[in-house]
Amino acid sequence: MRIVAIQATAPVVVAPDLRRTLPGRGAHLHPDPRCLELARRRKAFGRALRTEGPLDLDQVIDHVIQNQ
Repeated sequence: MRIVAIQATAPVVVAPDLRRTLPGRGAHLHPDPRCLELARRRKAFGRALRTEGPLDLDQVIDHVIQNQ
């Protein structure tokens, strides 16, 4: 699953890009809860998307949980 950072808000929103058409730097994540938790623990989203500050991962978490 491709994810992108949407810079328009104060906490940077990380959203799934299911059509793979959203602009910006993207990163890939297996849509598996274990991979999501590992990426969160390692703080991989900030490094992969080259963004700083707090990240809002709610959309990604919801997508992974719904598609288990």
